[in-house]
Amino acid sequence: MTRIKVCGLTRREDALRAAELGADAVGFVFAPSSRRRADAGTVAAIVAELPPFVTAVGVFQDQPLAEVRRMAAECGLDLVQLHGSEDAAYIRDLGLKVLVAVSLSCREDLARLRDYPGARAFLLDAGTGGARGGSGRTFDWGWAVEAKRFGRVVLAGGLGPDNVAEAVRRVRPWGVDAASGTEAALGRKDPEKLRRFVEQVREADGWIKDER
Repeated sequence: MTRIKVCGLTRREDALRAAELGADAVGFVFAPSSRRRADAGTVAAIVAELPPFVTAVGVFQDQPLAEVRRMAAECGLDLVQLHGSEDAAYIRDLGLKVLVAVSLSCREDLARLRDYPGARAFLLDAGTGGARGGSGRTFDWGWAVEAKRFGRVVLAGGLGPDNVAEAVRRVRPWGVDAASGTEAALGRKDPEKLRRFVEQVREADGWIKDER
């Protein structure tokens, strides 16, 4: 079954709705430059209300180790997602479960996945080079298929209710991630888009199961 992560959450009602609809993980952005930056106190309160087995993910970008550890502890995060230039040594020293975001602008960028042996999974997004992500654009999903040889793949980049089923059928990723594709406005989720996104992923999972 494809894991579903809904990211860019800033409001309690959106996070709890995503969990109730069947999201496996909810993501909160703490990167200083993000327009969807979440308040730590709000996130801690939301995480305390999450149902069992829903993973709380914090998104960081080139922030000091001590800051990331502190935020993870204060907010009750289960996993940290790194969107900057953090390297293998940073991941090792961090000492937390890590999801590494890698932006892909060409097939050759896949070679960079070898640089992160400590990653639990790779979140793949579109970009112009570098491990920034958060583009809101799709990329060549064939690259994501190839990336699976390096580890678990979470497919991101421009995913929404209208294209996620095709993405799951073509890539068969370990997980999918949506932020802008489930929004009504910046930082505010659209309940219907959330519902349809989860529904489309599960329909694609059923198609794959039947095909087997």
